[in-house]
Amino acid sequence: MELIEKYLAIWNETDPNSRRGLIDQVWAQDGTYTDPLAQVAGRDQIDALVGAVQQQFPGLVFRLGGPVDAHHDLARFTWHLGHPDAEPIAIGFDVAVIHDGHVAAVHGFLDRVPC
Repeated sequence: MELIEKYLAIWNETDPNSRRGLIDQVWAQDGTYTDPLAQVAGRDQIDALVGAVQQQFPGLVFRLGGPVDAHHDLARFTWHLGHPDAEPIAIGFDVAVIHDGHVAAVHGFLDRVPC
């Protein structure tokens, strides 16, 4: 699903202006992101969260861990975080709510996190 691929591209975009452009394209204005470590609302807070994650894990990339399963206004997918050619150091599972072609909410779960 193209929207989810663009969503993951946000997490990998290290240029702040390009990342913000992707956020504005992909996320609903009042979108929300929630996982066990973060809860943010709105594009500004989402942008700040992504920047903080990139600082915490420099050089690592997010990639799909399998196919995206979608129906109606929902998409679920597994993601991996790690070096491009190595085993992931973190694995998660997200459920995205889609509204009018934008991500309105992401509910994230962490299956494996680095120690």
